[in-house]
Amino acid sequence: MTQPASKPPRKSAVSRHVDPSQRDLFQLDSPLIGEIRGERSLMAFPFFALAKSAWMKPVSYHQGPVSIEVRPSANGVATIYDKEIVLYIASLMAAKIEAGEQVGQDFRFTAHDLFAVTGSNQSARSYKRLSDALERLQGTQIKTNIEAGGEGEEGFFSWLSEARLHYSKTRNGEKRLKAVQVRLCDWLYRAILRDRQVLDYASTYFQLGPIERRIYEVARASGPDVPGQEFCVDLETFRLQIGYQNPLSNFRTALKQVTGTGAIPDYDVELVEGEAPAETTRGRGRKAAPVNVIITRRAAEPDEVQEQESESPESGEEGLARRLCARANSYSKARTSRDFLLESTN
Repeated sequence: MTQPASKPPRKSAVSRHVDPSQRDLFQLDSPLIGEIRGERSLMAFPFFALAKSAWMKPVSYHQGPVSIEVRPSANGVATIYDKEIVLYIASLMAAKIEAGEQVGQDFRFTAHDLFAVTGSNQSARSYKRLSDALERLQGTQIKTNIEAGGEGEEGFFSWLSEARLHYSKTRNGEKRLKAVQVRLCDWLYRAILRDRQVLDYASTYFQLGPIERRIYEVARASGPDVPGQEFCVDLETFRLQIGYQNPLSNFRTALKQVTGTGAIPDYDVELVEGEAPAETTRGRGRKAAPVNVIITRRAAEPDEVQEQESESPESGEEGLARRLCARANSYSKARTSRDFLLESTN
């Protein structure tokens, strides 16, 4: 894979003051100093269920050269919300690497720090969700042919090979959570340490819904980095890459609710319907027109872009033809999802 240009570390709003009383059990790796980071393959492909509650069915993805199988534990498949913990660990690891520190697979942090970054409230219910999420991350079984750190694995692995909640007891006998201790799986550890395919996340990511999160991740990992440049993928391929389990028609409806809203950080999403194929066989219904998803990196100065568009309006059939022609030219320069699929197994 081509290594992305490194950026100097910068201060981020995710840094938080930590209660000193939570630091007397372990030397902790938190609080996070820097941005939220994610490994590129985890951004591009559907390793997590798009659900808030337990998802008990297996999740699979087989597209081009990439193969992924995810098996649920007794508590279900790890969800897109459970992924917040993985992102936090990846961010801690990336920050240590940037600081030139030695990095192992064991990480210790407080729930306070995690919740401060992800925007969760620190209620008893949130701590229960944290416990459930750790169980799913440890119990979910993943098998993939995507190599990490120059090595592949044929068997199944879990995101966390160990996950423990350390607590103390008050005089009343109540449990007080002190720290979370986890061991990151070999596959993801190698990917972050050796491949260095780690990308930063938008600060508003944790405010998004499940589908919006996945659209952003796919756009960030596979889409263009240059403002105004476009990324094109057909609707069915995009549904698979997002990990949407319901029918294509439902996915199209969900995408229509996203297009034109500006809900996806840094990217605009558009559905473009082509011409329906001509009928070739009598007695059969007309085939549906092909639909493509166009993802555009949002320009830094949207007001200026909007002004340029108003000066040269394109409407009607001629306007649509010019737009599609222009896009066809830009696709030769922009990366497609297939480009990234091929890169991921090399």
